[in-house]
Amino acid sequence: MESAVAFTPLDYAIFGVYLLVIVGLGLWVSREEEGKEKDSADYFLASKSLPFWAIGSSLIAANISAEQFIGMSGSGFRVGLAIASYEWMAAVTLLVIAHFFLPIYLEKDIFTMPQFLEERYDGRVRMLLAIFWLLVYVFVNLTSVLYMGGLSMNVIMGTPLWASIGALALIATAYSLYGGLKAVAWTDVVQVIVLVGGGLMTTWIALDAYGGSGAGPVGGLSQLMGDASGRFNMILFEGELMYQNDEGVTQDAYQLLPGLSVLFGGLWVANLFYWGCNQYVIQRALAAKNLTEAKRGLAFAGYLKLLLPLIVVVPGIVAYALDPAAVTKGDEAYPWLLGEYVPSGFRGLAFAALVAAIVSSLASMMNSASTIFTMDLYKSYADAEEVSERRLVRIGRVVALVCIVVAALIAPQLASLDQVFQYIQEYTGFVSPGVLAIFIMGLFWGKATPNAALVSAVLSIPLSAGFKALTPDIPFLNRMLIVFFLSVGLIVAISLYENEGEDHPKAINFSEIPRAKDPAYNVAAFGILGITAALYILFW
Repeated sequence: MESAVAFTPLDYAIFGVYLLVIVGLGLWVSREEEGKEKDSADYFLASKSLPFWAIGSSLIAANISAEQFIGMSGSGFRVGLAIASYEWMAAVTLLVIAHFFLPIYLEKDIFTMPQFLEERYDGRVRMLLAIFWLLVYVFVNLTSVLYMGGLSMNVIMGTPLWASIGALALIATAYSLYGGLKAVAWTDVVQVIVLVGGGLMTTWIALDAYGGSGAGPVGGLSQLMGDASGRFNMILFEGELMYQNDEGVTQDAYQLLPGLSVLFGGLWVANLFYWGCNQYVIQRALAAKNLTEAKRGLAFAGYLKLLLPLIVVVPGIVAYALDPAAVTKGDEAYPWLLGEYVPSGFRGLAFAALVAAIVSSLASMMNSASTIFTMDLYKSYADAEEVSERRLVRIGRVVALVCIVVAALIAPQLASLDQVFQYIQEYTGFVSPGVLAIFIMGLFWGKATPNAALVSAVLSIPLSAGFKALTPDIPFLNRMLIVFFLSVGLIVAISLYENEGEDHPKAINFSEIPRAKDPAYNVAAFGILGITAALYILFW
């Protein structure tokens, strides 16, 4: 697909200013006082100094990338608003993580999720999961974000895919490699303003253009909901919505979003794993000033998640209703809309929003991958006499650079996929049920043993692959739920056999876990629950 509309000098100027501001801010906040060198807490946890608004902004900037702008718009183009369940249910999930998970994580004073697993289980579980996360970050997360970002630049600016991928990798590296999480988190505050502002502007312009005749964006949305009413159902039942993929094969959207499972089933496995056990997400909360700021940060992120479908899903539905012949793949919908309908000047800002989402996610993943390698693998097994704070920071920078280079070399191979967002969800879902079971049982069941956790981790992929091969008609979210319960059953059976009903010596002592009582957080949480319920009732 070729570029629909070329960038003008004004677009380039606006985009260039954004790049200068982000890179300059990242380098500026990375400065240290004269004579002071960064230690591991500075580089990997931003000196544990983040306030709630920086945590919430950084969570969303890390989460929202081309995976959402390109991938979710592509899924919106194919299946409609139902894909927004990944955003709206995530807002509720963030409250669960804030109330039940965060107090334990912060009390343990950890750097990484694998480190927590060693404290709760043993070093074998830590090493296995550290290796797993490194592989996922490099070969799934970084590669997919680079590919979808490169695709958008290819469509909008006409630059070759490989050059676009290289440019995005270079931008993310330019400000994050030196400053670590501090540079990432503080630039994310600006990135979120740009991506939300620019994203809303794109939706506003697209709806305004769709309505026509001075109807405005509200009139355009009303017309869209009438013209594409089948794309505004949140709960999809079997056979209700059929769509064609890029190869012309008719598929049932139920396989992607299986009815009530998005509310009560497998989507909870995906969300709890992503928001509660995922290093590059939870690392922001670990860098909080205290538990109160961490919980408020997750609530703030929850409100942003409620807003995001308007930015990343509705444009895909607009593109579907316009029925463009130029869009042959779902993931081309958003770049096409941006190039075709957003005018000069605004296009530069809208594209800056897209790139802001991409590079902030890349920087976050790079930093978290380097944190895991440095703190869980290198520090755990290197000679203690060689492990200085300066060396840890240097190793972290080298690993971050290696990760982004490897991902950039692999990313172009994803060009054969139709909906990359669904690819990420399904194949991450091969491992997330077993890993989530390890965390849930380790956090909240004192009898869980290290051997039981290892078995769950090792069998998660074979079990998921087996169910996919033997029961291909079962939607992948439902398969994830089945594998999760099987993993929990394995942990229970093995643990009871090993310890004969006694609590494991490393079990969590809840009497030692502080619970921050915060009326402001409670009000915010009830607000999220109420708004989410209203949205599902409205679009049932």
